[in-house]
This record gives sequence, C-alpha cells and structure tokens, in this order.
Amino acid sequence: MERLCRHAGSESPDSLGANEVRAFLEALAVRHNVSPNTQNQALNACAFYFRHILEQPLELGPFAHAKRPKRLPVVLTVEEVSRLLSQTDGVPGLVIALLYGTGMRLMEGLRLQVRDLDFGYRQITVRHGKRARAGG
Repeated sequence: MERLCRHAGSESPDSLGANEVRAFLEALAVRHNVSPNTQNQALNACAFYFRHILEQPLELGPFAHAKRPKRLPVVLTVEEVSRLLSQTDGVPGLVIALLYGTGMRLMEGLRLQVRDLDFGYRQITVRHGKRARAGG
C-alpha cells in the first residue's frame, strides 16, 4: 500500500480509487517489468485492503498484466551428447550414460543398487523416486 501511495502521490490509500490502483498495477507490469507473481501480490494486497479495511469493493476492469518470460528448453544435440559421453568413463561415465538412456533423475541413478537391475527382463527398478516422495 505504501508503494501504491507513492505511485499515486497520495498520503493515504483511503483517498485512492480503482483508477489509481489500475494505473499502479499497469506501471508495475509495463514500466517496472515485475514478474507476474509480484503484480498478483500487489493486486491481492490492494483487494484485501479495499475489501476488509475500507469495506468497499475494488472493481478494476481490464488492465495490463505482467508477462511470463518465454523459456526455451535447453536440449543437447546428438553431437554434443556423443562428445559428452566420449569424455567420460568409469562409474561417472556409466551413470551419465544410464541417466541419458533411461531418463532417470540424478538421485535415482545414484541410488541404484545391483539388486535393482534385472537383465533377464531388461528392466531397472527405481526405488524412492520423485513420485514416491510427492505424497509425503
């Protein structure tokens, strides 16, 4: 609320309305280039203040929302993978090749034991994987 007051040039948020809040939220997104989470936090703080302190609704209408940056996945080329695998040997090389070939996570690969390998069925048992921890 302090940042809103500074932006609007007001001493008290009680004197501010939806237009000032909308301008503040748009300034956060456009001029200050904040993350969407930061803009949402400011919006929720303003909505809470208006609803619970001033006991009046805050009807903003449309305003400019902060954009999430587009992130392209980083994927190694076939040549890069070949070069990486050729530079490693021994246990680290085996673990790296196993992670790449199976799609296991690092800790899943590092926790493997001999009993987890079934050559007859060509299968690897992953114990205590991420899914097992997700439930608690």
